[in-house]
Amino acid sequence: MDDRRPPDPAGNPGEVFAAFLRQGLTAFGGPVAHIAYFRREFVERRGWLSEPAFADLLALAQFLPGPASSQLGMAIGLRRAGYVGLLAAWLGFTLPAATAMLALAYLLPQLDVGWGDGVLHGLKLAAAAVVATAVVSMARTLAVGPIRAGMAIGAAAGLSLGHGGPVPQIMALSAGALFGIALLREPPPATPDDPAAGQIPAEVSLAALAVFALLLGVLPFLAGWLDNPTLGLASVFYRTGALVFGGGHVVLPLLQGEIVGRGWLDRDTFLAGYGAVQALPGPLFSFAGFVGASQTVAPGGWTAGVVAVVAIFAPSLLLVVGVLPFWDRLKLRPGARGALAGVNAVVVGLLAAALWNPVLTGAIERPSDWLLAAGAFVFLAVARLPPWLVVLGFAGAMGLFHPPLAV
Repeated sequence: MDDRRPPDPAGNPGEVFAAFLRQGLTAFGGPVAHIAYFRREFVERRGWLSEPAFADLLALAQFLPGPASSQLGMAIGLRRAGYVGLLAAWLGFTLPAATAMLALAYLLPQLDVGWGDGVLHGLKLAAAAVVATAVVSMARTLAVGPIRAGMAIGAAAGLSLGHGGPVPQIMALSAGALFGIALLREPPPATPDDPAAGQIPAEVSLAALAVFALLLGVLPFLAGWLDNPTLGLASVFYRTGALVFGGGHVVLPLLQGEIVGRGWLDRDTFLAGYGAVQALPGPLFSFAGFVGASQTVAPGGWTAGVVAVVAIFAPSLLLVVGVLPFWDRLKLRPGARGALAGVNAVVVGLLAAALWNPVLTGAIERPSDWLLAAGAFVFLAVARLPPWLVVLGFAGAMGLFHPPLAV
């Protein structure tokens, strides 16, 4: 019988919660910036883990589906204070942005019609620029070379010409994994094993993976059988959190197909919330709180928003516990690394397709909007202004100066 125990807490959950709450209140700039904040805070300032161990956990977070920076935080919390530390890290990092997004769901419909329409338009233009910068940045690292670039272009073309929805996206990601195994070979990372990984009992890891798969398969059938809208909402967000590769920006096309495509929420409100979350610190997946509280299919308002947030992060919580002990062996296999490289290339194409529809098609109302969107892109990609500043600036400026459309 395996008598290994969870990692011995070097700290306590309260300490972990406070440290990650600070990150949730101050870590602006999106997933890549979050990783840099985490390294400075937990490697350099607090010394909770070494540089090689941090790199090892970061590689795991990038390998798994879901929000990489949140999963990195969960893994750090798990190493620092065991399973409760994992939950404390997630709650502290997510709470500020999720609370703000829930509040926005109630505030947005109350805005003055003229001013509110301008704010809405500014948020959509800023969101278009943010997604465009994400496409460019990800293409430079994940779609380098003719094979990866061809996979990204093919995925973008296929998804743009198709009818959208989650099924084509899942098929594209699966094809990317297969092409990656066949055509791409990634060298193994030169980082040492994380000693904390082997201390999670095998039965706990296997149970977490079993629960992950069970919820993924059972939730949709259970929601339909019981005719329960709240379970249906949880099923959609759980499936999204389980299938998003590439970080928070990629949640946009998956949720757009699931939520807007089903008529649960109108496209303008959806894109306004996505633009607003760019102005907040913390994980982009907190956008789920806004969508859950704003949608019309499930009752509950803010409680539906909480259900959406918990459901979209639940796969990450289970996968971190389930995969961490096996990561040291899996990451050395060329096939697994090739599959990851292929999926990452397809993710670039998926995000490029989403940039056109629904982002640009929903944000551009008149020819001058192309110039405004291009200006927002320059502020982000060339001037390197923080996304929150660009989003707030465009929302405020368009709220004051947005002209009505000619009819």
